[in-house]
Amino acid sequence: MRKLLAPLAALVVAAAAVVVIASPASAHGYISDPPSRQAWCAAGKVPNCGQIIWEPQSVEGPKGLHNCSGGDARWAPLDDDSKPWPVTTVGDTVTFKWLIEARHATSTWEYYIGNERIAVINDHGKEPPSVVTHTVSLGGRTGRIKLLAVWNIADTENAFYNCVDLQVGPGGPSPSPSPTPSPSPSSSPRPSPSPSPSPSPSPTPTPTPPTTPGGAWTAGASYKAGDLVTYNGRTYRCVQAHTALTGWEPPNVPALWQTV
Repeated sequence: MRKLLAPLAALVVAAAAVVVIASPASAHGYISDPPSRQAWCAAGKVPNCGQIIWEPQSVEGPKGLHNCSGGDARWAPLDDDSKPWPVTTVGDTVTFKWLIEARHATSTWEYYIGNERIAVINDHGKEPPSVVTHTVSLGGRTGRIKLLAVWNIADTENAFYNCVDLQVGPGGPSPSPSPTPSPSPSSSPRPSPSPSPSPSPSPTPTPTPPTTPGGAWTAGASYKAGDLVTYNGRTYRCVQAHTALTGWEPPNVPALWQTV
């Protein structure tokens, strides 16, 4: 009987060892600065993120993927580029800060823009501290960028995935300046129809005023109180001295002209 139990015990131990080796990594971590997509979700800054709001450190999947969710349907909202992901404005060199909540032996840290790997840091299997930082050059790129960061675990087939939305250089979201309307005849300044308007003096040279009452009204002419002019077949008397401007035709400015 003892001879039978010994081989069975050995088989149980071996099976347990296989299970432990094949289990997912116990390490967990994510990029907190500049905030990754899961960090923004956990902070409540993006709507409809699903379960990731409670587990920003758990985006784990097989090595070799190039998506934000690690191929896990639970984290699929992270792959949705149509969501209003906040963008962090940065320069060409960026320092990424990882928060490691459960440390585990690490092979490499990789940084991608599209399918191009722009940086790799090899830890040769060492265990990381609780905070890890990497300074990465973006290679002179400018504009809006989605960067993928990957933490490859040394003794499993899994990795942790983070996407970070960046605005490199100027051009990020900013309030639009109010447009300046172009001047047009309809927007020419007109005096308020009050008893005492104060029209601005014309910057143009003062022309010779009409020599006799009854002349046709002319833009640019200087008129004094009592002068008579005609406009569109009607006669008008000047109420107060001014220099006529286009848009100040007698019918338009009763404060300056009265019908005779």
